[in-house]
Amino acid sequence: MKVGNQIGLALVACVLMLSDAKAQTPLSAYTDANGFIDVQTLTCAQLAGTYQEDADMLAAWYSGWYNGLAKKHYAHITRAKSGEHQLIVYCKAHPNVKIIEAIDLLLKNEGK
Repeated sequence: MKVGNQIGLALVACVLMLSDAKAQTPLSAYTDANGFIDVQTLTCAQLAGTYQEDADMLAAWYSGWYNGLAKKHYAHITRAKSGEHQLIVYCKAHPNVKIIEAIDLLLKNEGK
């Protein structure tokens, strides 16, 4: 095996070892018998422990829900991505908090 290939394989192995070792749980694990998720009961641990694409979808859903409640009909893409990042960071630090409680807190602190 060439040195370049060995270095490449070693780098891949290092990246895999440094990545989060916990298995991620798909959102489908939290659905009821009819395929629905009760978004008011999901916890930060469940959000932080799911796949990125599931977290993205959930963040978009919550954003739409909150914007609908506020009767807003615009989307600010960079703000939404930043908000999702803040939510996930908060959720990793507070796994037992419900996602809706975390969003409420972050929205209240947004104007401060």
